[in-house]
Amino acid sequence: MTSVEVMDRVRADVVGRSPVDDREALAVELFLEAYDQLADPFERESDLIHVTGSGIIIGSRGVMLLKHKRLGLWLQPGGHIDQGETPWAAALRECREETGIDVQFAGPVDVGGVPELLHVDVHPGGRGHTHLDLRYLIDAGDVDPDPPADESQEIDWFGWSEAIELADPGLSGALVALRPL
Repeated sequence: MTSVEVMDRVRADVVGRSPVDDREALAVELFLEAYDQLADPFERESDLIHVTGSGIIIGSRGVMLLKHKRLGLWLQPGGHIDQGETPWAAALRECREETGIDVQFAGPVDVGGVPELLHVDVHPGGRGHTHLDLRYLIDAGDVDPDPPADESQEIDWFGWSEAIELADPGLSGALVALRPL
């Protein structure tokens, strides 16, 4: 995909979201307002607002969360998009880097290799930035996390109820919607 095709796909995926709660509905609205104003939405240095990619990791033991080193919040792995990377590729890469596990997309993936967008959140990033975060469903099976030394060492599997309780409010709505019956 060209960068324009990726930008168009992201916009279409966000427009097509059925938000899981009021917070995500507001995030979709804010995302679209900001996204259409950005010259290079995936470049973190080009603007104070940029798109990030993250993965909500599930497996047979529940949900994997990590405690963010700087923020002290229990979150899903994720981060900035590298040059030439798509948001979904960034989400997968960040999950692999932060967990030490060769994770894969868990939800449907189309013929172009694009996974279904699972959740949208807009939140403050570091240094006055705003993150337009696109979240994808990631499967880690039953593998224990083995993060490299430079990543958060506070990372583990949690049952669904505990994960929902621990998670940042921007994530808990997605977990409630995903929780198996």
